[in-house]
Parts: sequence; structure tokens; C-alpha cells
Amino acid sequence: MIKSMTGYGRARKTLNKRDITVEVRSVNNRYLDCTVKMPRMYTFAEDAIKQRVQKAISRGKVDVYISVDASAADVAKVTVNRELAAGYAEALKTLAEVCGTESHVTPEQLSRFPDVLTVTKADEDLETVSSDLCEVLEEALESYNAMRAVEGKKLAEDILNRLTTIENYTTQVEQRSPETVKEYREKLTARMQEVLQSTTIDPQRILTEAAIYADKVAVDEETVRLRSHVAQLRTMVESDEPMGRKMDFLIQEVNREANTTGSKCNDVEIARVVVGLKAEVEKMREQVQNVE
Repeated sequence: MIKSMTGYGRARKTLNKRDITVEVRSVNNRYLDCTVKMPRMYTFAEDAIKQRVQKAISRGKVDVYISVDASAADVAKVTVNRELAAGYAEALKTLAEVCGTESHVTPEQLSRFPDVLTVTKADEDLETVSSDLCEVLEEALESYNAMRAVEGKKLAEDILNRLTTIENYTTQVEQRSPETVKEYREKLTARMQEVLQSTTIDPQRILTEAAIYADKVAVDEETVRLRSHVAQLRTMVESDEPMGRKMDFLIQEVNREANTTGSKCNDVEIARVVVGLKAEVEKMREQVQNVE
């Protein structure tokens, strides 16, 4: 079943002591336009995230929001500057000799001197972090696609109902079209009798004029193509593949056939039917704009 281009999904999970939250939301767009918003320190994972999005979504304006609380994962690393500490120890011994006292250098004393001890943050495993972000993204995409599927089902129901209405209008045109030729022949005969009065009317001439008119106003080709397009649209609605672009193209063709039918049929009843048909096509086009 078709999916809507509009959707929202959210997932939150704690992996490797990092609290990761991912939100995915999208609106209509002709092509896929993905924007990822995340802390700058995690931008190394942006390409991997976009690749996952491209596998799940074919088109739409997609925004991915990622927040990470890594305070529990921060590991402090303490390093000792051995050369500097040895220099301070040697200097203390020298001072003790100058003072004529015995040197008692302890680690506690050395640790108080500047730059002897350095505290740094442990390096993160980039591959692990990227994998964790993508894992939470997948859960958000599942929720997002579930919502799109629900919206897609509603769109499909509306589109199928409008296709049925278009078929009904097409049937009315097919039933009315032969009547217009019959009425034209009767009007033509009555007019010629009125003009010629007692003069004999050539039946062959009437048939010839009626045949020319019938060929001029014939809409058989248009109605056949209309039914063909409707059948294809029904198949597309039931497809699991993204069909939005193809459906949009076919609806343009349906509208073109409706316009041609209206211009060829010089009949008030058919014109009224065509107006209703075009109104349904326009409503359906608006719905298809939301289909992926």
C-alpha cells in the first residue's frame, strides 16, 4: 500500500552509557532532501545516518534531529609527566642539600606541582558511536514509517473512491455520446425540411453529414484511455513501491483526456459531466501530492 510523505517518528535508547534520542519528521517535496541536526562532535556519523534515511525514504523534505547525553560515558584519563616530576624531585633534593637537611620527597608533594598530573578525556570509539546512533535511528524510522503507512491507507481509500467516481463519469459520457449524433441527425433533417420544404431531401446526404459529425465528436479513444489510466492508478495504489511520481504523471494524462473530451463534445450534458470529472481529477491530484 502507498505511504504518505508526511510523517513523524521518535526513538530513545541508552547504549554504551549514552542517552540517545532521534526524531524524524518530513513534509512533501518533489525529491529527497535530508537534513541532519546533531551535536557538532558527532558529525562524523552524518553520512552513515543519511545513507540509512535514503534506504527507508524515497522522497520528501526529511529532518533528522539527534541529541546525545554522554555525561555517563565520559571517562577521565590521568597521565603523569615523568620527566617533569623527576626534575621537581631533583630540585627538592638540591634545596635540601643547600639547607643542610635530609630530603623527604613524597608523591603527594610532587602531585601539587603544575603539569605533573594531566587529566584528559578518553578517546571515543567512533565506529561504536556511529553504530549506536544508527541503531536508534532505525527504531525512529520504524515508528515514522508506521505513521506514514496509516496516512497512506487513508490516502489510498480516498483516491480509490475518486477513481470510481471518474469511472462513473466516463460511463455517462459513453452513454450520452451516441445520443448526440442521433439528435444532430434529427435536427439536421428537420432544418433541411424547413429550408427545402416540398423539395425531396437526399437521405444519403443526411447520413454523410451525420457521419462527419459523429467522427468529429467521437470520444471513444479518450474514454478508452481514461479507463486504462484509472486501471493503472488502481494498481499503483496497491503497490508497496513508491508510486507518487508515476501517479502524478498519470493524473496529468487523465486531466488531458478529460479536456479533450470536453472540447470535442458540443453537448451541454456531456460538458456538465466533464466539469464534474475534472473536479474529481483536481481533488485527486492534491491527494497524490502527499504520496511518496
